[in-house]
Amino acid sequence: MTTQEIANRFYDLAQKGDWNTIQDELYNKDAESIEPAHAQGLKSVKGIVAIQEKGEQWNQMIEAMHGGYCNAPQVAGNYFTCTMGFDATMKGQGRQKMDEVALYEVQNGKIVKEQFFF
Repeated sequence: MTTQEIANRFYDLAQKGDWNTIQDELYNKDAESIEPAHAQGLKSVKGIVAIQEKGEQWNQMIEAMHGGYCNAPQVAGNYFTCTMGFDATMKGQGRQKMDEVALYEVQNGKIVKEQFFF
């Protein structure tokens, strides 16, 4: 798959909230996930198993999800980016809204790196 095809598939699945299929279908097994240094409770990891565990850790931090979005991707070379965000009540922290930019690197038809900026 080309970077554009991966970005399109990512977006289609994100609109359904199907993050598990995104990771199972589009990620390289050795992919990296990079969080900003100031991210609370989540750290950068390497490998699809660790990325999936990080996703589960994130889900455990949420008391109630009130909404979210993922905008259409922009593609340049081997990269695509999406702006996304959520409105959620976090356990012990109250309701929060957050917006972020997510950058994805594609090599050999798979996502090899995700990096978040917020």
